[in-house]
Amino acid sequence: MPKISHLIAWTIALISVIGSLYFSEIKQFEPCNLCWYQRIFMYPIVILLGLSIIKKEPNIDKYVLSLSIPGFFLALYQVILQNTSILEPCKIGKSCSDTYINLFGFISIPMLSLISFFVITISLLNSNKVRSQ
Repeated sequence: MPKISHLIAWTIALISVIGSLYFSEIKQFEPCNLCWYQRIFMYPIVILLGLSIIKKEPNIDKYVLSLSIPGFFLALYQVILQNTSILEPCKIGKSCSDTYINLFGFISIPMLSLISFFVITISLLNSNKVRSQ
């Protein structure tokens, strides 16, 4: 039976991938450079965790964490970029500080990405903690 933490992380990653494709392909929101980089980190997580669940491979965590942690920091950087004037916005292509959606006054696409990477990372770190006890 696959670990629940892997199922949670895979589900979050899959929803994130489907959401990013929905925003860019159906809603026609043009992704900025930072959004593309976050996709580069998120998309393989779906494949890696999916294969680990199918093959019942428990030792995938360090590989997925090597994608989710940098993805988290990229998303955090973009959230800071969108919400403060501390950092200079991107000048190449689509601006990374643009906001397409703003739910409840603070939930933007980069915030959704940040939450996704955070939940994936915490799920896998918790998985390691449970296994070592």
